[in-house]
Amino acid sequence: MACRAATAEAHMVKAELVTRIDAIVRQFGVTQAEAARLFGLSQPDVSRLLRGNFREYSLERLLRLLTARGRDIDIVIRQPRSVGSGKLRIATSETA
Repeated sequence: MACRAATAEAHMVKAELVTRIDAIVRQFGVTQAEAARLFGLSQPDVSRLLRGNFREYSLERLLRLLTARGRDIDIVIRQPRSVGSGKLRIATSETA
């Protein structure tokens, strides 16, 4: 059961990263083909990614897509705020 929860939590983090990627695409106001060039992907890959089909993308790959577009990513490891297992979460200081 714990493995399922960890998988679900990782999926939610990936979904948040894809949301950030989508925000970058919207910020630049580009087509999917142009976004594909920006991210080094194919247009069909961008389409699948932005439609929520990102299971085959690792967290590392999504992070690399964001850093390639000039986003800084900080990973912070700290004591949990409550008793129990730790949590994965994304916090941003900007809109994208």
